[in-house]
Amino acid sequence: MRRASRVTVATLRHVADQLRAGVSTAEIDQWVRSDTARRGGTPSPLGYQGYPAAVCTSLNDVVCHGVPSPTVRLKEGDLINVDVTTEIGGFHGDTSRTFLIGRCSAEAEHVVWAAERALEAGVAAVRVGGRLGDIGEAILAVARETGCTVVRDYGGHGIGKRMHLPPHVSHVARAGTGPVLVPGMAFTIEPMLVLGRSQVKVDADGWTVRTADGSLTAQFEHTVLVTDVGVEVLTRWEGAAGSD
Repeated sequence: MRRASRVTVATLRHVADQLRAGVSTAEIDQWVRSDTARRGGTPSPLGYQGYPAAVCTSLNDVVCHGVPSPTVRLKEGDLINVDVTTEIGGFHGDTSRTFLIGRCSAEAEHVVWAAERALEAGVAAVRVGGRLGDIGEAILAVARETGCTVVRDYGGHGIGKRMHLPPHVSHVARAGTGPVLVPGMAFTIEPMLVLGRSQVKVDADGWTVRTADGSLTAQFEHTVLVTDVGVEVLTRWEGAAGSD
């Protein structure tokens, strides 16, 4: 899983280096396919329950599972979440980041900043003997502090020999609830924060999830491993966040 996660981060960095106004989300999909293959991996989303692409590209009001398209092009002021998952050696690594394209509104910058803070708080809540619900409460606290809301319909998940495994990792849980965290558990933490209401709707394609009120949304995701001494972030990204 460490190897798969390192490859996943490397591919996301490869994409991030090329993001700019004018790029289509279909081009992002092609970058992920070629870079993943070059590194000896396979894109985990491709064909998963019929998903037609190698990556999820979620733009502005799209919460998650945005399907790449040659007709959707990035514009100055957009924000886009790129969600990469890679299978290598029979294991999966999963990570995503939201990037700002050029000069963006204060609102866009704020929701991206808040979403990354929420992820950091969720990761910091992971400890041996703690509960899964501790993560959700930590994320909710950041949302309240920053004036954002948390999407309730989607959450993190266990990961390992399959991309999606139990348990479901709620981002709106209460501390002290849920399974006890023990060494060896691996799962994703991937809070989705919204400037407006938390309600979502799904496009006719059956995949693309949008905010019901059209408000901006941002997401950051890590794959984490519970260890004897706390938590290891397998998809750690060093350097500045949330910028192109």
